[in-house]
Amino acid sequence: MSKIVAANLSFSWPDGTPVFTDLSFAVGAGRTGLVAPNGAGKSTLLKLIAGVYEPDRGSVTVDGVLGYLPQTLPLTGEPTVAEALEVAPVVRAIAAIEAGDASEENFATVGNDWDVEERARVQLDRLGLGDVTLDRRLGTLSGGQVISLGLAAQLLRGPDVLLLDEPTNNLDRSARHRLYDVLGDWKGSLLVVSHDRALLDRLDRIAELEPGQLRQFGGNFSAFEAAKRAAREVAEKNLRSAEADLKREKREMQEARERAARRAATGARTNTDIPRIIRGGLKRKAQESAGRADDVHSRRVEEARARRDEADLALREDDTIALSLPDTEVPAGRTVFHGERIRVRDLFAGDGLTLAVRGPERVALTGGNGVGKSTLLRVMSGDLEPDGGLMHRGDGRVAYLSQRLDLLDLSASTLANLRSFAPSLSETETMHLLARFLFREERARLPVGALSGGERLRATLLCVLRAEPAPRLLLLDEPTNNLDLVSVERLTGALGAYRGAFVVVSHDDRFLADIGVSRWLRLANGTLHEAGPPEGV
Repeated sequence: MSKIVAANLSFSWPDGTPVFTDLSFAVGAGRTGLVAPNGAGKSTLLKLIAGVYEPDRGSVTVDGVLGYLPQTLPLTGEPTVAEALEVAPVVRAIAAIEAGDASEENFATVGNDWDVEERARVQLDRLGLGDVTLDRRLGTLSGGQVISLGLAAQLLRGPDVLLLDEPTNNLDRSARHRLYDVLGDWKGSLLVVSHDRALLDRLDRIAELEPGQLRQFGGNFSAFEAAKRAAREVAEKNLRSAEADLKREKREMQEARERAARRAATGARTNTDIPRIIRGGLKRKAQESAGRADDVHSRRVEEARARRDEADLALREDDTIALSLPDTEVPAGRTVFHGERIRVRDLFAGDGLTLAVRGPERVALTGGNGVGKSTLLRVMSGDLEPDGGLMHRGDGRVAYLSQRLDLLDLSASTLANLRSFAPSLSETETMHLLARFLFREERARLPVGALSGGERLRATLLCVLRAEPAPRLLLLDEPTNNLDLVSVERLTGALGAYRGAFVVVSHDDRFLADIGVSRWLRLANGTLHEAGPPEGV
């Protein structure tokens, strides 16, 4: 039985840009992974299913209780864990009754939820939040703990249908595996947007969002990739065949024109004794015949060109970033950051942290959620002033890409932002760079705020890497968050061209392996120490 049904669903942005037009699909029970390139509308589709957005036309229906975990959670500041779990009124009413206030209002608030605190603790424990009290303020939680708390809140509702948008973002390795276990036990209908291969390989089917349709594949992500590789091999074969057909048709058209020209020349020489009026008629017939033959060959050429273009389009989605970044080069051994006795209240106390980074090291900063990885990057960049310690940032050429991606002017285009970061580039150089970062034509002129998460990261990375002067130390905080798998590969390619040092915080083991990390640091209990790569990396 279908749990989610969309019928002729259409949705556009306020400026009229269409996202979906007459999209129809059904998702049944079981665990389904939703995949597509960044900007295709995955998060938008979840919001339409959840009722956050209203469709322009068509409908979406959900059978049963719905739970929805968005990418960005408004779980910060002064509210408590109990409030985030939506159990605070019941917990307060139970406490009041136990203290002797047996008012009708308190009993009405509790209803049948006398065990709500125990049920809340069960969900928190399952997700590794056993030490988090219900009265704890959300502002004291790490990004990963907030994600786990948000999921606990949804599970506490007992949903029949669960929508998750990038649920492993910011989760450390142990938290991810707890999430895998929870979803492995899931008995309802699950629709999850994720770039986490390990999670996608634990699902029952993959749904690929394409223009105008949602195609579903039985099996996990590895099976889906195998099917896509087979389809790509067919597309490559079709492209080669189409290109050969186009060359042949062009050659035959040219040969036909040459034959027609030779016949016309021969006729002109041999028909000198024929009266002018008859000779003119023969010439017109020959021209008409040649014209018809030329039309036939031209049509064949156009048809062959259309087949070639169609086959080529099927392969374009695998465009990769290609660039050279010589200005980022750092001589081997040169110190680009040195800090001693770095202290931040509640995180790095006592003697503080000591850290030195030298070019062109590729450093992975690892550790559990809430230990201070993002805080350390902010201190290294100068974005956060520590409570104590000494720091030297080499020649000062340091760039920091936070999880918020807030370096660019969101109201300006990628083109305008790049001109601001690199004003000496010529118009030709600017457009060439934009194209190499896959911003072509109108995409380069869209406001950054209108771009998808993957496109915004790509735009930020382009501007940072080509800044004047270019950075020699790059600090990256969970750069693969919200990226589809193709965008992760593109990010990997861009970092492959970077010739400076970088420190990256990421829980994506495959990404860390692919970018060539040469040094592993682990932050735990306020101390920083050298570590080896995780098992399997």
